[in-house]
Amino acid sequence: MAREPESVRSRVPDGIETVQGDVLDRRSLDRALSGVDVAYYLVHSLAAGSAFEERDRRGALNFAASARDAGVRRIIYLGALGEPSASLSSHLRSRQETGEALRSAGVPVIEFRASVVIGSGSLSFELIRALVERLPVMICPHWVSTPTQPIGIDDLIAYLAAAADMESEERVFEIGGRDVSSYGDIMREYARQRGLRRHLISVPLLTPRLSSLWLALVTPVYARVGKPLIEGMRNPTVVRDNSALTRFAIRPAGLTEMVRRALSSEDEEAARRCWAESLRSAEETKTWGGERYGSRIIESLTVVTTKTPAEAFEPIRRIGGKAGWYYANVLWRVRGLVDLWTGGPGLRRGRIHPDLPEVGSHVDFWRVEAFEPDSLLRLRAEMRLPGRAWLQFEVQRKGSGSVIRQTAIFEPLGLAGLVYWYGLYPIHRVMFRGMLRGIATALVPIPHTMP
Repeated sequence: MAREPESVRSRVPDGIETVQGDVLDRRSLDRALSGVDVAYYLVHSLAAGSAFEERDRRGALNFAASARDAGVRRIIYLGALGEPSASLSSHLRSRQETGEALRSAGVPVIEFRASVVIGSGSLSFELIRALVERLPVMICPHWVSTPTQPIGIDDLIAYLAAAADMESEERVFEIGGRDVSSYGDIMREYARQRGLRRHLISVPLLTPRLSSLWLALVTPVYARVGKPLIEGMRNPTVVRDNSALTRFAIRPAGLTEMVRRALSSEDEEAARRCWAESLRSAEETKTWGGERYGSRIIESLTVVTTKTPAEAFEPIRRIGGKAGWYYANVLWRVRGLVDLWTGGPGLRRGRIHPDLPEVGSHVDFWRVEAFEPDSLLRLRAEMRLPGRAWLQFEVQRKGSGSVIRQTAIFEPLGLAGLVYWYGLYPIHRVMFRGMLRGIATALVPIPHTMP
């Protein structure tokens, strides 16, 4: 269910129905919940600013009433840990009140209460990622030492899925990973696995308001979202009731393993998103500096040609070495000299075969990571960089011609990587656009036989 189904339909697997619905519009919920047996409620209104508590309450009440009228057998809800008390933050209190509102209409509710979710898309995890990636030295308020019990996103999904098959009952389960840690511990573990040196200096003077404004300057989290989120970080979020471990055959991972899984899953998901589905309808990346996905930055451009895929792929097969890079070869040579000077391979390696990019072979200061005749060439950078980089070319038939997509992917390593990407982005943008135009103008139908 989405307010704008068209915006998510391309990311939904085949066989899954997408319906329009808005928890603040009761009539849309009646249509969306018709024929539903089990409904998952994974909604919050934190981005609404100071009105988020009332919006969350109203949305949950609408959903509960509509679920009752539609004959829904069970609602499964993801809420938040935190000991109910006068000092509980408005964000955590609202999460628990939402569970109460969902139970108000009499439909059985399985509520899971969790702390920080380690995985892409989690607000807390994205905040932690942004801080660690961008700041070598962090002036941290006292909340970085608050005890928490994070859970990996795959373990969380396992709990949510298992709840659909439970016998009819209404329960609240507290769930968390194997380790109790602090937000500072999560930051240090993320930095360790990313190979970043980070120093955390704790000070007692940063209020949640000041912290949220500071975060808005250095992270993607807006100040209005950051303030209630940080207020919640003052409260310990640790599992007190371990009944979920006896009720479910799930043994959650510890902090080290869940961070490793999150980073590994991002690599795989980025590969699917950027490399298997990049020939999507958009003509090119619309955001200045590239589209962000996890820790990666993606810059994608396309050109349409009347040539067949085999003809369109011909100049791509010959790229690098003596054929050059089809645009600003002088700048490529300068980059090669800089790379040699800093200890990299430079352009001196050329390529082993003039028009057959075998997987594992080198193409100047790139290495061939994937090659499919007439359709795909992916190169992994081996020049000296503050991060990891890939350059990919894809060709797909379009009518009687073809579309060529060129995608640059960069995974910056810390602040140095971000400075490198955005500092050189105007030059890279000109070079990448020029290279794609050069490939298009070099299209000549040359017959060839693949061994």
